[in-house]
This record gives sequence, structure tokens and C-alpha cells, in this order.
Amino acid sequence: MVYSEVVGNYKRISDKIENARIKAGRTDKIRLMAVTKTVDVQKINFAISQGIDLVGENRVQELLSKYDEMDKTAEIHLIGTLQTNKVKYICDKVSMIQSVDSIKLATEINKRCEKISKVMDVLLEVNIGREESKGGFSPEQLNSAIGELLSLPNIRLRGLMTIPPFGEGEKYFPEMYKLYVDNSVKKVDNRSNDNFKWDTLSMGMSDDFEEAIQNGANIVRIGSALFGKRIY
Repeated sequence: MVYSEVVGNYKRISDKIENARIKAGRTDKIRLMAVTKTVDVQKINFAISQGIDLVGENRVQELLSKYDEMDKTAEIHLIGTLQTNKVKYICDKVSMIQSVDSIKLATEINKRCEKISKVMDVLLEVNIGREESKGGFSPEQLNSAIGELLSLPNIRLRGLMTIPPFGEGEKYFPEMYKLYVDNSVKKVDNRSNDNFKWDTLSMGMSDDFEEAIQNGANIVRIGSALFGKRIY
């Protein structure tokens, strides 16, 4: 099946990403993540056939229901809220968990990955707008949290992720980039830590990814602009 709207949308978004990268004077790679919440497997696999190499799923149950049929040539990340009792179901199915929002969750990921001899790449979710309705580390908690998490051998800290207050990305993206840079160098016992590979800033979605790129994002998470309006 050909999803012609996906072809056109992918080209448009890719061009915008490239233009934003050039405008920002950047030479690094910016990855487009296809956010596949509510999108059927056939459409996901078609997008992968067109060149999408990174997929983000929000919900554990939805990921599990799609996983067997998904084209595994694309990298799969979990990007939504993750309860500790569901960690065991996804550790062998994703290459990164972008939504680590507590020490407790990170500890459970570490425990489950130890059982399968895996080191899980993770991003720390930052509640950059300090919203009571959202989880995540506050900016003030980040430094000490990173220090604690470096002691967990089966997770690898790769960077930060955020979902700013709706419509306010431009206000908060610069602060996120500063947090990313400020926390980019960590040492343990005067040695570089193997579980610290700080290279990822995931922020920006369909409505504001160009602004996010201007402020240092190297993963932008695109759902509706790629697949069309979600049907719930």
C-alpha cells in the first residue's frame, strides 16, 4: 500500500530540518523520529521503507501490540511515560528509553537490563516548564541525579529530553540547551565513566521542531506532521 501523504510530508519535513540546520550554522546530524502513537503498523513500515530510521512509541501496550510486525531496520525508542512495573516488557525491544523521569525508574531499568546482559541507552526527561501536571527532573535536580545514575552499570546516560509547555518551546529551548551543555562533562573517581556518552538532546515536535533545531536539538519527534492528524 502506498501512503502518498507520508511521502510528501516526509520530503517537506526533511527539507525544513535541513534548512533549519543550515540557518543555525550547524554541521552535525539531526535525526527525524517518526512518532507512531495510534499509527497502524502498515503505515509505519511504509514510512520506514521511505527512509525513516528512527521510530518513537509512547505506550508500552501499543508497542507490544505492533512489535512483531514492525520493520526492525528502524531503531525503536520508547518516548512516553513508563511505569516501573512495565519496564520488564520492553527492555529487549527498544534501543533507548527517552522518558526516564526518576531515580526509581532508572534503577528498575538497570535491574531488568542486568538480567538480560544489556546496557540501555537513556535520556533524562526534564520538566523544563516546572509543570505540576508533568513528571520529570526539575532543572535544579539534574546535576545530583546524574551523579547518582552514573553508579548504575546497565544504563548509559546519553542526554536530555523535554516536552515544554504547549506553545512555549521557543521560550524554554535555550534553557534546555544550556542544561545539556552544562551537564555534558562528568567524572567518576577522576575517570571517564563508560556509562556516560552525552550526545543527545531530544526536543521539538511537529509545531516547533525548527525552533528546537535552532537551539541545539539533534532529535526532533514528529508525529502528526508526518502521518496526519491522529484518530483517537
